[in-house]
Amino acid sequence: MLYILYGEDNFSIKESLTKIKADCGGAELGESNAILFDGGKVSLNELVSICNTMSFLAPKRLVMVEGLLTRFEPKGGTRDQSPLEGSGVRGQLKDWSALAEHVVNMPESTVLVLLDGKLTRANPLLKKLSPLANVREYVPLKGPKLQNWIRARVAGNGCEISPSALRLLTNLIGNNLWILSNEIDKLSLHAREGHIEEDNINSLVSYARESDIFATVDAIVRRQMGRASLLIHQLLDEGSAPPYLLYMMTRQFRLLIQARRLMADGLPASAIGSKIGETTDWKLEKVLSQARGYSLERLEESYRRLLHTDLSIKTGTIDGALALDLLITDLCAE
Repeated sequence: MLYILYGEDNFSIKESLTKIKADCGGAELGESNAILFDGGKVSLNELVSICNTMSFLAPKRLVMVEGLLTRFEPKGGTRDQSPLEGSGVRGQLKDWSALAEHVVNMPESTVLVLLDGKLTRANPLLKKLSPLANVREYVPLKGPKLQNWIRARVAGNGCEISPSALRLLTNLIGNNLWILSNEIDKLSLHAREGHIEEDNINSLVSYARESDIFATVDAIVRRQMGRASLLIHQLLDEGSAPPYLLYMMTRQFRLLIQARRLMADGLPASAIGSKIGETTDWKLEKVLSQARGYSLERLEESYRRLLHTDLSIKTGTIDGALALDLLITDLCAE
């Protein structure tokens, strides 16, 4: 069985993958039957070999590949552009097109899941594999669809949310489902008689804990591993979910990379703030101060490690709190 899960809504992709895992046996799969590949590095032969291996002491073998289809996105990312440029990429596509034949002949016990971000319909490998796959595109929820998602999430916790509280929640957080899920869980725990009202949101919603995240990132920049770990665990103890904390840290490091590049170009602080979308004086000064503590190369390497940790948490290959501990140790050790 082949699944293709892609889109900008990585929260829904993660939940869909969790459901597929459960259908394959969940915890019974074990490490030997739940394999994760980096789609930018895995070879066709390596993937086919794993897919053709029978499951061991479990009914299914789950093979996950993150980022394979992205390798074959049209240059420029437009739907109408010519598919690929460069003989090297075309040669890779010719090789990987054979994956369709291998999918048809995979053992019934193998479940192959391709996980990707935003793709265009012109993606040639997506076109080739789609007729053989269960394809699910996850786009960011908006308007009534987002409101229905929130209501369903609240109802799943045995609660109800008033229309005014629903409006306030979406105004504060928008459509980031990672943060919404975390906040809805906390609101449901403190709801009076199962009803979430505006006053619950005003007193409990912790979105935009920028000062806490700034302090954590600042400790990482200064290689203060003990302090960074303490701050992260304080946030976890207060109910912040690991994916939310990692999202905020990744967002902050992305700002640092952008700021560091613009600083190297000699732009003044006000221009940097406008370009990175940070115009609040104290926040901008903090970003610039932290960016000065890193070389661009170190920032980019740290960002890659954040993304790797993000993937590990979302695919369930490691416990979220443990992943954060290992990440902080790694980032502060250099």
